[in-house]
Formats: sequence, structure tokens, C-alpha cells
Amino acid sequence: MAKAKTIYICTECGASEPKWQGQCPMCMSWNTLVESIEEATTTNRYANKFDGLTQSSVLQKLSSIKATDIARHPTGISEFDRVLGGGLVEGGVVLIGGDPGIGKSTLLLQVLCHLGKDSQAIYVSGEESPQQIAMRAKRLGLDASEIELLAEINLEKILATLQTHKPNIAVIDSIQTVYSEALQSAPGSVAQVRECSAQLTRLAKQLGITVILVGHVTKEGSLAGPRVLEHIVDTVLYFEGDQNSSFRLIRAFKNRFGAVNELGVFAMTEKGLREVANPSALFLSYHENQVAGSCITVTMEGTRPLLIEIQALVDENHAPNPKRLASGLEQNRLAMLLAVLNRHAGIPCFDQDVFINAVGGVRISEPAVDLAVILSIVSSLKNKPLAPKLIVFGEVGLAGEVRPVQGGQMRLKEAAKLGFTKAIVPKANAPKAKIVGLEVIAVERLEQALNQLRNG
Repeated sequence: MAKAKTIYICTECGASEPKWQGQCPMCMSWNTLVESIEEATTTNRYANKFDGLTQSSVLQKLSSIKATDIARHPTGISEFDRVLGGGLVEGGVVLIGGDPGIGKSTLLLQVLCHLGKDSQAIYVSGEESPQQIAMRAKRLGLDASEIELLAEINLEKILATLQTHKPNIAVIDSIQTVYSEALQSAPGSVAQVRECSAQLTRLAKQLGITVILVGHVTKEGSLAGPRVLEHIVDTVLYFEGDQNSSFRLIRAFKNRFGAVNELGVFAMTEKGLREVANPSALFLSYHENQVAGSCITVTMEGTRPLLIEIQALVDENHAPNPKRLASGLEQNRLAMLLAVLNRHAGIPCFDQDVFINAVGGVRISEPAVDLAVILSIVSSLKNKPLAPKLIVFGEVGLAGEVRPVQGGQMRLKEAAKLGFTKAIVPKANAPKAKIVGLEVIAVERLEQALNQLRNG
């Protein structure tokens, strides 16, 4: 028997190299080459590709194709439907990744139990035994009588089962455990993950089966396996959360059937994942009296406005180099805002340690929180609390101007709905019609916003 030849495949671009290198020569990514086994030569699956160039595909005019709305199938969990864009799509392939124990299998079991009442659903388990899944369903109090279970990791057997039964929805838990007999490499390798996901996607499109793939994540938090895995599927979801917290977040990073960057919020309970009706409450801490260094802002997660508390602590520095630490925000952005504060407001912090925290462990990437960060810093430095029931948002430019942000009206309406009575916003985001119960102060410059702090 000939000895299997070892090659190295890039997890980012899929390029193969005969020996290991620190950097992939094709995509120039570092530390992405992983060891694999060169597959034996098999019959060409694309035999007719260049068969005398006698076969041709049918061309269609784009104007002749009728655009129809895609039917959605609600999962019974509105937060999950929000992230999916309204529900599952027939023939769609969803990839959901997250840390071990975060709740991926629990959520999908809840979804299948709801959909199984009206549709045929198959749960393919490659990690847990049927007894373990049955125990979980019993512990969560779910009616799993209509769910069909298949404990299998062989791709060919899984495909044959799906072709025979033609279910409406199938969950593969997880794609890293599935292997194909056509390949010699081990389950979870780049070649196996790429081939198995491609075959399952092809079958889903042919038979109109909704397929949900569960994926592992690396220690960096990205989905394990080749990058092409995210390109093959229709929707990519990430399950986030702290093991020490009961709250879980689902984000959509790719969705061919809906908006990206949507957010779903859940709480892990003894009976499974429960939807959180008011997510803003997670990111606000309630004080009996107003405290210095605290400012409420409104950020957008997809189409959802969320109220988040920004906390700042400014303290005298006793070391040669002052500290600049930001939790939940970009540290480089903090350094830039401190420079703007010094230049255009005359408030230096070169001899102060500055600490910024977004309450609730949420990560904020949009610049709409700039003004709130600056006001919280000044509030802590002067030890003067901001006005009660105040919200602040706006991007701050290097010239000291307060720039408008997207979704200003939605942010203001969400704040008014939650009982806030005063808002400092960019002038371009000021509403044309008065919002009941909310006093809106429009500012164009950073100095104007700080004057409101002094007057408030």
C-alpha cells in the first residue's frame, strides 16, 4: 500500500503547499497552513466540463425572471426569527457557531420541537448519543415526540437518509464531526469540512430542505475550518455570551435572505433559552441617585436600537505613563477622543488614568457613542453627574464637530418609550416633529454639548 502523502492546506483560501510555511504564499495569511492528507486520484466529477465545449448552459434575460417574495417559516422563537430575517427559508443553509456549552444544541432542539408539530424534522447528531438528547429534551420539558433522530457521522449515510425521507428541516450537529468515505483525511480537516458542507448544501438546494449546520469555533472566536465554509452557506450566525452570565446573543454576519448585523437576545434558564423582551435593561445599571461618570447612549444593532450605559473613571495618574483602558469599545478611538477633548474643549487628561466600560459586556463598534464617551469622561473628571433621564448620541469628528448618525429617529423613539425625558443629539438628527415627553437638544459642536453639561 502506497504511503499517504502529506500536504498543507490554507484554512483561509484553500491553497495547498508541499511543506509547512508560516505564511500562505497565495493569500499572505499567517499561521493558516494545516496538515492534511493528499487525496487519491478519483474519477473526475466534472467529466463534461470541457467535453469538446459542445454543451452550453441556457442564458436568460434578467428582466424575464419573475421576482417573487421568499416564503418564511417562523421558528416559534421571535428573537431567532429576527436574526434570520423573518424565519427559515426552504432550501436555505444556515451555519451557526459558538463556544462549547453556549446553548447551540439547546436552541436548535427547541426550534425543531416547535417546527416538528407541522413539518418533518430530522436531528443528525454526531457528538451526542440519542439518550443524551432525549435527556436534554426531558429536562427542558419539550415535546419531542415528532422529532426524528439520526446518530451518524458518515456523510453518505446522512445524504441517503435525507434523500429517502425528504424532511422539511434537518440539523447537522456538528459539521466538524461529519466525514466522507471519498476522502482519506480525518473528520474536521479542511478537506472534509469543505466537501461535506458542499454536498449537504447541494442536496438542500435540490430537494428544498432547510439545513442548519452547527460549527465549532477557534480560540480566536472564528468558525473552525476553511473560510470557504462561510461562502457556501446562505446565513452565518454567531452565538455569543459569557459562561458566567445567563444572557446569550445571536448575531447575523451574513444573510442572503435578510439584513445582517441583526441581534437576538436570550436568557439561559432551567427550561432552555428564553427570549428577552427588553434587551436594553441588560445594558443599564440603575442607581438610586445619579453618579458621576455615567452616560446613557443608544446604539443600533441591525434594525434594533439598544440603550447602553457608558461608564468612565478618570483618576489622577501616579506613574510615568497614564493608562487608557476601554472595555467594549475600541481603545484607539478612546485615544482619539481624548485628543479632541484636549484640543477643542481645553480639557487635558495627560496626567489622568482613563477607564471606559460598556455595561453588560456588549461590544460597540459604531462611532455614534463618541459624544456619550466624552461626556462621561468629563462628568467623572469634574465629579459632576449628568442630568437624570438623559440620553446622548453622536459621532465626534477631529475638528470638534458633532456629526449625525444613522437611525436617529428610531433611537429617540426608543429612548422616549423607555421613559427618558432629555436628549443631546447632532443637529442633523433633530426630529422635525416634537416627540412627546422628550426634550431634544441639538448641537453642532463639542463645546455646545459640554455647555449643556455645565448648565444641566
